[in-house]
Amino acid sequence: MSAFAAAMDVLAADPNIGTDASYRAGGIGAPVLLRVMRSAPDRLGDAFGTSVIQASDVLTVAIAVLPAVDADDTFTLGADTLTVQHAERDAAGIAWRVFCRR
Repeated sequence: MSAFAAAMDVLAADPNIGTDASYRAGGIGAPVLLRVMRSAPDRLGDAFGTSVIQASDVLTVAIAVLPAVDADDTFTLGADTLTVQHAERDAAGIAWRVFCRR
């Protein structure tokens, strides 16, 4: 395990940063319980020539815990169910950045 992977595990385990989640491939099937880091950055969009601020959800998930993530998979965090729009690996190949819609 690299130092970056070990740091990822420590961050996900921290109760102030990581949170419990369940993952379902395609939104169905047996859930996989895991820890994720959630951020909710605002994005600036455009609607009919007007700037609109949209909330978004981005999850960081260790690739070692979840080797594959596809569009339409779901994550449940407490009462929120997030549907994957797309996922990309980080530069080190240790974590997914998962972009979701509510």
